Amino acid sequence: MNLRDFLVKLEKEGKLTRIKKEVSTKYEIANIIYSLDERPVIFEHVKGYSMPIFAGITSDRDIIAEGLGTTKEKLLFKQVEALRNPKLPKIVNKAPCQEVVVKNPNLNMLPLLFHLDGDGGKYGSATVATIKDPDTGRNVSYHRLMMIGKNKFTARLIAKRQTRTTYDKVKDDLEMAVCIGNSVAVMVAASLGPPSGVDEFSIANALDKTDLVKCVTKDLEVPAESEIVIEGRLTREVDREGPFVDLTETRDFERKEPVFVVDCITHRKDAMYQALIPGRFEHKILMGMPKEPTIYDEVSKVVECKNVYVTMGGGSWLHGVVQIKKKNPDDGKKAIEAAFNGHKSMKHVVIVDDDVDIYNPVAVEWAIATRFQGDKDLVIKPDQSGSSLDPSSKQEPGKKALTCKVGVDATIPFDVDKSKYEIVKYKKVDVDAYCR
Repeated sequence: MNLRDFLVKLEKEGKLTRIKKEVSTKYEIANIIYSLDERPVIFEHVKGYSMPIFAGITSDRDIIAEGLGTTKEKLLFKQVEALRNPKLPKIVNKAPCQEVVVKNPNLNMLPLLFHLDGDGGKYGSATVATIKDPDTGRNVSYHRLMMIGKNKFTARLIAKRQTRTTYDKVKDDLEMAVCIGNSVAVMVAASLGPPSGVDEFSIANALDKTDLVKCVTKDLEVPAESEIVIEGRLTREVDREGPFVDLTETRDFERKEPVFVVDCITHRKDAMYQALIPGRFEHKILMGMPKEPTIYDEVSKVVECKNVYVTMGGGSWLHGVVQIKKKNPDDGKKAIEAAFNGHKSMKHVVIVDDDVDIYNPVAVEWAIATRFQGDKDLVIKPDQSGSSLDPSSKQEPGKKALTCKVGVDATIPFDVDKSKYEIVKYKKVDVDAYCR
């Protein structure tokens, strides 16, 4: 479902809020989004700007599933199918995202947000970026952008991720287009991080029809129905980026990052700007949920995997729960190793049986309490490559963060009387019948 149709659908269902009062991009909009628990919202009157702002379309798994025409329970498997069977998108000659073309633009035309006091500047955060690698082709991902001048951002490029790898390889300026205001399919696909050479826009097209159009000034393609497209170059110049609040809701430190020079902005005639507040639900879900299919695929190679959940309590990045159907004594330990292979930044993983609700933290804790023994079922992996988002990891400039990874096998031991590990359940009765 395209973005605009989806917003209409959400409003008809009473799931979207409209804010008619004039609001400011300096902290006020971010605080309102937070106070709404990131429910879908449209700000109709933004102080100093003609564009409305919307947010919240990927803040909840049920909403994401609705945007992809599925259910929360089937969402993982829809992503797995799209990853395994991407569909090359159609290239169109005319597109809504190019109804207005602004060359040599001033970025002050965009209602970029100040999210939190202490941030390095105004940021674009719902920013789907695409580049082309000379060897592996198109890559699509997210890069936060901090405005540093009327036509300049600094772009956060993470080491060993595809954009940074390509940027370091080409040595000259690297063309990049940034799309703001996208369908749920594009938002999810850009988060997935498939192997190098697998095109995320083809994954988006497998999730839901996603036509592309050639950029006006760059040799790149972008979703035809995006609201706004920023065309520019990642230059060899570096400048200050940050501070910025990241997944763990702690402040990421200031760095020197490449300067992204903007040459052209195209947009719909009645374009809407998309906001996404850092460190909260949308940010976390878009980071963590797309790692579930890669974990699922790796675990499925060694055991029968039933489901995967990258938990919110782990910043939707550092902790995972994997549900398996245990058939052999060492299936739990195999699943632990495979899960870490499926998500390299994961720090702690819990393996549970298929009778445990992985979305219920109480059920997962119960499995650990009743099915786990530390001297037999704990896997400790010290000095592993980890995530810079973990403030407790060992971090040195220019080096990958190091952490101690832990796996918990909270599955029922093999070849035992399983009845003593099962929850005994009461039966629900019609209480009203007893109260008449």
